[in-house]
Amino acid sequence: MVSLCNTVDTSHQDMIHDAQLDYYGKKLATCSSDRSVKILDVSGGNQRVIADLTGHQGPVWQVAWAHPSFGNVLASCSYDHKVIIWQEGPNSRWQKLYEYDKHVSSVNSVCWAPHEWGMVLACGSSDGNISILTYADNEWDTYLIKNAHAVGCNAVSWAPATAPLTVAGQSASPSVKRLVSGGCDNLVKIWCAESGQWTEEHSLPQHTDWIRDCAWAPTIGQPSLTIASCSQDQQVIIWTKDDSPGSAWQGKVMHKFDDTPWHVSWSITGDVLAVSSGDNKVTLWKESFGASGLVWTQLSEV
Repeated sequence: MVSLCNTVDTSHQDMIHDAQLDYYGKKLATCSSDRSVKILDVSGGNQRVIADLTGHQGPVWQVAWAHPSFGNVLASCSYDHKVIIWQEGPNSRWQKLYEYDKHVSSVNSVCWAPHEWGMVLACGSSDGNISILTYADNEWDTYLIKNAHAVGCNAVSWAPATAPLTVAGQSASPSVKRLVSGGCDNLVKIWCAESGQWTEEHSLPQHTDWIRDCAWAPTIGQPSLTIASCSQDQQVIIWTKDDSPGSAWQGKVMHKFDDTPWHVSWSITGDVLAVSSGDNKVTLWKESFGASGLVWTQLSEV
């Protein structure tokens, strides 16, 4: 099944590396090797560039919108070792809110924590470290997870703020802060914050090449913890774990692609996974019951 889609003219002058819609789906942020971040109004059929954010000195790899309860706030990360947090001010003028430059190599991934935990941003870098930036009392506090990945970190993603459904069908109490990361050491790692310190909780070694992306699934209506990861080994692996002490993460290959899958993204309900790959395709996948039990099947391709 092939889906139809509209194209958007972003006015970038070089390769686009990421594109993210805001919470309401009315603004689109894009970033490029032309060193710029652009914000477009895409509401009501519009495709109009409303802001051109310049401040990076290298290709910009990724952008991430904060929850709208914090206003219109966007984070970007770049090959120039920097993370810039942008904020929309009066008269729709965008400006730098904060610039973080403590990494010593390319910053490859940024991801905002669930808003229940406040304004918190995770950043993964080729220097192997992960930074946690927290805004409180009009100041930014930084925490560094040193040597998170021996050869470099390519992706970070936060766990939901609430645990999966209990046996009775009710949501459990809010979970502790956790995030997942993927690196050039071929590992997917789970990190946990306890008493103000971040520690490695699990290391998942099933991939055989660099991890390109990882995404923790929402827990809405889901009975277990779920993570998707993709790698240069051309595989997407789905990791699942019961939310109970002592249970282990189980990895299952969802699909082996003809080209490297570069990005994975869950639907808001956590039951459909989008995968973009090096052959310029985006495919949607859903788990369903087949003749041999639960299997992942492709829903569509763009």
